[in-house]
Amino acid sequence: MLIKKKKSEARIRRHLRVRKTVTGTEEKPRLCVFRSLKHVYAQVIRDDTGETLASASSVDVEIRTNHKHGGNVQAAEAVGELVARRALEKGVRQVVFDRGGYLYHGRVAALAKAAREAGLDF
Repeated sequence: MLIKKKKSEARIRRHLRVRKTVTGTEEKPRLCVFRSLKHVYAQVIRDDTGETLASASSVDVEIRTNHKHGGNVQAAEAVGELVARRALEKGVRQVVFDRGGYLYHGRVAALAKAAREAGLDF
């Protein structure tokens, strides 16, 4: 009898596999993405100290006023631009991208593209 695993369990396994190689340092912190059905979240994290340098989400007031629904590609682009702007204010220019076990497609790719266009290098 075949036992099918949940999608969330598969994503967590992919995320752990990615995190074996992707870590945030002082020179290149990690841009981590999490998406739910309703919202998109992004953080710039220094893993050596466990410090979050910048964060943005579709729950933020700046994005919530312009985007009625936070779980679409347009909201993800706004989150990418906002997290890049906040990271640049802290002096972070280069990051490593952690897709969080999600496929590099749709909202995740839109967030990454917007962050690149706003000035982050990865």
